[in-house]
Amino acid sequence: MTPTDRNTQRGVSLVEVLIAMVILAVGLLGLVGLQGRLQVMQMESYQRAQAVMLMQDMANRISVNRNNAAAYAAAAPVATPLGEGFDCTGLANASRVERDVRDWCTALQGAAETMGGSNLGAMVGGRGCVEDLGGDQYMVTVAWQGLGPVSAPPASVTCGQNLYDGGTSCINDLCRRVVTVIVRISTLT
Repeated sequence: MTPTDRNTQRGVSLVEVLIAMVILAVGLLGLVGLQGRLQVMQMESYQRAQAVMLMQDMANRISVNRNNAAAYAAAAPVATPLGEGFDCTGLANASRVERDVRDWCTALQGAAETMGGSNLGAMVGGRGCVEDLGGDQYMVTVAWQGLGPVSAPPASVTCGQNLYDGGTSCINDLCRRVVTVIVRISTLT
């Protein structure tokens, strides 16, 4: 063996191992952050799907009972949205409209799925409104609490307005999410 062969590096030095561990740790931290963000996005997607189903439910009820469509707007007003914070048991249950509105109110509160006596089957803070737009047109809206600030819904959609402001980031309705549909009642002769 020559003296130069003894000075030749064989294997991995401790510095190279430490650098590899730091790079691996940064990569794993990035994956943990991505997993957390995916959880939030999955919950937002679930809530939107629930809201769309509840919105379509009420739109279908109005379409089926087209002769009494105006009564739905009176029973589910924009000024006092049904759902979160509303006593659904206090609603009348005599007519078809009253039963439909009562059922929708309890569904907005998550009564479709329960666990341990708590309602879990809907969005966080779900509320619903039916607005008479005139000309046999009705806007059905479902509003709920988003998990983080994004952007406020249009000013023309007032269901649940200013009811989702809380904390430092959820101000000016930035955490309020809404879905709407227009139900047009045609005149059949």
